[in-house]
Amino acid sequence: MRKRLLDQGSLRFLPPRRVLMRQGEAGTSVWVLIDALVKVSAGVENGTESLLAVRVSGDLIGEMAVLTGAARSATVTTCGRAVARQIAGGAFVAFLRRHPQAALTLNQMTIERLRWSNQRRLDFAGYEVGRCLARVLLALAGRHGHPYGRGVDLGVPLTQAELGGLVGAKEDTVQKALRALADRGYIAMPRRSHFVITDPGGLGEYADLPDEKIRPKPD
Repeated sequence: MRKRLLDQGSLRFLPPRRVLMRQGEAGTSVWVLIDALVKVSAGVENGTESLLAVRVSGDLIGEMAVLTGAARSATVTTCGRAVARQIAGGAFVAFLRRHPQAALTLNQMTIERLRWSNQRRLDFAGYEVGRCLARVLLALAGRHGHPYGRGVDLGVPLTQAELGGLVGAKEDTVQKALRALADRGYIAMPRRSHFVITDPGGLGEYADLPDEKIRPKPD
């Protein structure tokens, strides 16, 4: 099924910081990420830009605007060199009509993303910034992380402002919270936009997720 879907599109080799789709534009195609890491962000009227999500190899992006006919709700940008398949919107819709199982898989993917977003909203309501950050770091490491020494590399290059977007906090507040997590020995920041969870168990306890298990990808 996946191969049949990929056959509908054209293979693209993309440079870093390439915008694949822009907020407000019409949705004319979807993208299947083959070997890629992209950031999904959106802005509001006052100019504030927030990171909404991270997508990686194997993910499908851009389907909402194609299926609903609405404008793009977010901007998607490559984090590094990327390989992806671009599929025209009409071809994608026709494929779903021919393959009900693919449509069911798409629904399951959408539900999983909604659950992730709902959990972040619950975190915002129930925890202060430090614990919200801890929970987001654990969630990202569980999805994208890989071993790094005795810890876990987050696997996603994120600025402090982007982390703030994920937890609904200003950058200076995020800076203080990250510094506190580092002082406790839960995380390290070897270089800019690079985060390592040095004590997953301790961070899980702090995040009120004592049973959280990170299963990073092997190096």
